[in-house]
Amino acid sequence: MKRTVFGIASIASILATGALAADLPVKAPPLSVAVYNWTGFYVGGNIGYSWGRSSTNLAFDDSTTGLPLFATANKFNMDGVIGGGQIGYNWQRNKWVFGLEADIQGSGQKGGTSAVCPGNTTVFTRASPTNAAAVAGTCSGGFFGDTGDFNVGGLPVTDVLSQKLEWFGTLRGRIGPTITPTFLIYATGGLAFGEIKTTDTVFGVNLVGVNGTNSIPVATAITATGSNSTTNVGWTIGAGIEGVLSGNWTGKLEYLYIDFGNVSGTVLTPIVSPSGGFVIKAYNSHITDNILRVGVNYHFAGPVVAKY
Repeated sequence: MKRTVFGIASIASILATGALAADLPVKAPPLSVAVYNWTGFYVGGNIGYSWGRSSTNLAFDDSTTGLPLFATANKFNMDGVIGGGQIGYNWQRNKWVFGLEADIQGSGQKGGTSAVCPGNTTVFTRASPTNAAAVAGTCSGGFFGDTGDFNVGGLPVTDVLSQKLEWFGTLRGRIGPTITPTFLIYATGGLAFGEIKTTDTVFGVNLVGVNGTNSIPVATAITATGSNSTTNVGWTIGAGIEGVLSGNWTGKLEYLYIDFGNVSGTVLTPIVSPSGGFVIKAYNSHITDNILRVGVNYHFAGPVVAKY
């Protein structure tokens, strides 16, 4: 009888324990969360398009007197395809990513402008005065004879200027938050540098003859060209977005505004000025750029870390 009672008590204890266990909440196993690791070195390439602008002052001066003869201010576009590579390093702290990036770009950007220093369009008659001042153009000398029939006004002087951004690069800081673990937005800015090649060609006509005589002057066409390349250092600012494509690979879209500063130069021409000296052509250009490019980066650090 005692054994029977003991057995029944044991079975009741087991059932009660099982029922209590069934009423307790079940604790789920810990879950892992994947977080992208932005810290480390990366390297990549990019391609894009650039909308450049040259704000250029053109001036024609007299080499003898040093006085300005004619000046004008023009703006023209320097657009073209760009492409190159970049290398950088990121540091990540919580959701914020800080970094340094350097890039070098080849450029197809170019453009140009022109200006005309006016000639003397006076219609001469026999009563017209016959002297050098009366027949001179704004930038060129004319020809005068004994009578107005042989007077020829100084002819226009034309300038054609072209500029090309041969290459450029930047050295920038980057900072921005991660919107998701694998998606980053950032602001960027720093130094910019690039080579600008300028070609300046001046066309004119010298009227050669003995002034003060009724003879026909010889018109001699003149072309003078100057070319130089200048490497300037300026500044840049912009913004971008970058996100994980797969594994260690990310893709980015980036905009940059660049100010390359000023480039200038002169061309001494053999075109005869009204004073009898020669015409000097000068230019001064302020070069800016607007860049939109896409790129890919390979990050050398492990792409993800697991948190539990």
